[in-house]
Amino acid sequence: MDGELANIKRWNIIYPIYINSKKTIAEGRRIGASKACENPTCIEIVDCCKHLKIPSAIELDKAYPRDFMQRGRVRVLLKRGDGSLYNHLIGSSKIQDMYYFFCPSL
Repeated sequence: MDGELANIKRWNIIYPIYINSKKTIAEGRRIGASKACENPTCIEIVDCCKHLKIPSAIELDKAYPRDFMQRGRVRVLLKRGDGSLYNHLIGSSKIQDMYYFFCPSL
């Protein structure tokens, strides 16, 4: 398990702008505004990951490519090394469902 957790570069990336209801799709939001939350932070996303028992890590030194003033991103590990999911409610094939789970908990 430590080996798969150490290879953080292969984890999925979530920028807070992906679930920000104040942004447009052209600005980077990835889900509908009705399902998004207002101005989420990396800390809130990591708290939701802990609640959902999904391994996560904050990278505060990284910026969103379309908006370099938007600092920080979260890396999440959705699948174990054997291919099973960490949380059966969130599958990697439906990445939008994963974003939806973060917002109600914020």
